[in-house]
Amino acid sequence: MMGHFLRLATAALALFFAGLAGAQNISIGTGGTGGVYYPMGGGLAAVLSKYVPGMQATAEVTGGSVDNLKLIGTDKPYIGFTMADAGLDAYKGEDKFKGNKIPLRTLMVLYPNRMHIVTVEGRGISKLSDLKGKHVSTGSPGSATEVMAFRIIEAAGLDKDKDMKRERLGAAESVNAIKDNKIDAFFWVGGLPTAAVTDLANTPGTKLKMIDHTEVVAKMNAKYGPLYVEDVIPKAMYKGMDTDNHQATVMNLLVAHQNMDDKTAYNIVKTIFDKRTDLIAVHKEAENFKLENQKNAATPIPFHPGAAKYFAERGVKLN
Repeated sequence: MMGHFLRLATAALALFFAGLAGAQNISIGTGGTGGVYYPMGGGLAAVLSKYVPGMQATAEVTGGSVDNLKLIGTDKPYIGFTMADAGLDAYKGEDKFKGNKIPLRTLMVLYPNRMHIVTVEGRGISKLSDLKGKHVSTGSPGSATEVMAFRIIEAAGLDKDKDMKRERLGAAESVNAIKDNKIDAFFWVGGLPTAAVTDLANTPGTKLKMIDHTEVVAKMNAKYGPLYVEDVIPKAMYKGMDTDNHQATVMNLLVAHQNMDDKTAYNIVKTIFDKRTDLIAVHKEAENFKLENQKNAATPIPFHPGAAKYFAERGVKLN
């Protein structure tokens, strides 16, 4: 009898330690607190922790895409949100990743990220060329906002260092700075609506102005590849907008290191689509998590085999 109990106890211990070995901690690189990446990442962490057996996911505040890509490059258990342009730079080892290629794989195409060039009435800015001589934030140092802002400024024929006084602030910090008259305008690329921009639009005595810039999209694509599209932020999105804002959009991706095992990649993508309703409750941009958006043309980074397996099961042709 004692031997029987010993065998049972040993088996129970073996199961316990096997469970520990199977436990998976994963971190999600998001962005600043004023944007969409951070709340979306928090919702994703909750969903993965609840529904993927053995997985414990946490969302981390970061500078944004560039920081997230560098974290994935450490080969620690990270997944991250990134804009397609910053992701391509990391994959090819260019620009902020010169000499440091990161072996990325796409888990899924998320939602469109829309460039906001934001000012308020009374600052003398109504077009891109009016940024000359102004105090402008081009995004936080670890963000893809900065990458895209520099490309827009360049395509507009302006010099980011000589033609403006430049700050490097995230969305929430930019809004505070514009309220305090420390800057005249800021760049922010994010989903709709972005909480920080909503906050500025709803500030008493402030009238929001969004600067059109679709005229530079063709020039950006000619230099950097077909990453950007001409798009619109409807005037109903933020209080005070008189007209629709004609702007540049780039896709957001969820990416991982190529060394992530296929089963983990599969489980992450499957859970996102299975529990999409939970994520929409966190932020409405999750409505854009669609199977039909998953194709090679939508991302410049190859799909992870585990993600590709899930999409194949759902009848999605990635090519």
